[in-house]
Amino acid sequence: MTDFDPAFVLPIVSIVFLLLLSAFFSGSETALTATSKARIHRLESDGNGRARQVNELIRDRERLIGAILLGNNLVNILATSIATSLLISIFGATGLANVVATAVMTVLVLVFAEVTPKTAAIARPEGFAMLVAPLMRIVVILFAPVTRVVQMVVRGFLHLFGLDVSRDSAVLSAHEELRGAVDLHHSEGRVDKEARDLLRGALELDDLRVEEIMIHRKSIEILDIDMPKRELVETALQSPHTRLPLYRENPDDIVGVLHAKDLLRALWQAGAKPEEIDFEAIARAPYFVPETTTLQEQLDAFKLKQEHFALVVDEYGALMGLVTLEDILEEIVGEIEDEYDSPVQGVRPQADGSLNVDGDVTIRDLNRAMDWTLPDDEAVTVAGLIIHEAQCIPDVGQTFSFHGFLFKILRRRRNQITGVKITALEQAPAD
Repeated sequence: MTDFDPAFVLPIVSIVFLLLLSAFFSGSETALTATSKARIHRLESDGNGRARQVNELIRDRERLIGAILLGNNLVNILATSIATSLLISIFGATGLANVVATAVMTVLVLVFAEVTPKTAAIARPEGFAMLVAPLMRIVVILFAPVTRVVQMVVRGFLHLFGLDVSRDSAVLSAHEELRGAVDLHHSEGRVDKEARDLLRGALELDDLRVEEIMIHRKSIEILDIDMPKRELVETALQSPHTRLPLYRENPDDIVGVLHAKDLLRALWQAGAKPEEIDFEAIARAPYFVPETTTLQEQLDAFKLKQEHFALVVDEYGALMGLVTLEDILEEIVGEIEDEYDSPVQGVRPQADGSLNVDGDVTIRDLNRAMDWTLPDDEAVTVAGLIIHEAQCIPDVGQTFSFHGFLFKILRRRRNQITGVKITALEQAPAD
C-alpha cells in the first residue's frame, strides 16, 4: 500500500474550501432571488438590520447575480484545475487524469455545491438570505468594477436584438404581480376563494369601468316629477331604494334625485300633506359620470364629493344607467344585502348540475359565484356574451357551445335574451 503523500494535503484542502465557496454562492443565489420582497420589507420595517442588507442587495438584482455568477465560476474553474493537477501528479500526464478529474468534480460540484445548498436555500429563503447578506455585500463591492463592465457588454449585446433589460422595463406591473401571487397562493390552497376574490376585486378597480357594473337604465326605478304628488310620495315610500331619480317629460331629462330622508323630512314639515311638498326644492342635484370612468376613479370621486350615487351617461349625454358606492364596494367584498334587498334570483342551480341564469346577469358576477373564467372583454352580461359569440340574436331552444360550456336559450323577450341554461361540457348529456 502506497504511503499518503503530505504534498496532497494542500490541494485536497483547497478543493474542499473552493467547493464550500461554490456552495455559498449557489445557495446565496437561490435564497436572494427567491426571497419575498414583501416579507423582507416588513422585517426591515420592524428594525431588522440583516433584512435591510438583503433589501440593498436585491434592489439591484442584475449586479447581485453578476457578482454571484462571477464568484461561482471562478471557484469552480479553480477547483477543477487543482483537481486536474492533483490527478496528473498521481496518474501522470495522460488523458485518464483529465477524464477522472472532470467526472469527480462534476459529481462533487453537482451534489455538494449546487443541489444541496440550493435545496436548503429554497426551503427557507428569507432566513438563508439574511444569513449570507453580510458576506454577499462584501463580494458585490469587491466584484463591482468587473460586474459593471459585464453589465454594459451584456446590455449592449442584447440591445442588438431589440431586447431592453434596463431597470425601468419591467414586464409586469405591481398590480399584475400581486394578482399572480394571489392566484398562485389560491391554487396552492394557502388562500381561500373568499380572500382571493376580495384581494383580486380590490386590485381590479382600475381595470373595470362603471358601465360594466352599473344598473342598466331599463332596470332603474325613476319617477316623473309632474305626476300627482300623492302618487309620487306613495311610489317613493314603497320603493326599496333610498335615492330615486326624477325626470320631466323625457326619462333622459333627469332634473334631480329624491332622497328618502329628504322626502320624510318634507312630509313631516307639511303635516303629512303631499300636496304641499315642493319636490323640485327638496330634490338633490343629479351627479352625472361618463360610462368610461374606471371604478377606482369613481370611488375616489365618491369620497371627494361625499356622494353615494351617480347617473351614468354616454358620450352623447344619454342616460345609460346608475352606479352607487355600494356597487363598487360589492366588486371588492362580494354581494352586500340589507333588509330591503331582494334575494338574488339571477343564478339558479339545477339538480343535474346545470344553471338557469337570467340574461342580464353579469359575466363577472357569474365567474365570481361559480369560480369560472368566462371572458368579459367583449360583453358585460351573459346575454351579451352569447350574442357576441353567436353573431346573431338566437331563438328560444337554440344551443351554443363555447368556452367549455353549453348555452341553451330558455327565454327571449323581443330582441333580449332573458333566460339561459348553462351546462359545463363535461356535464352535458350525450346525444
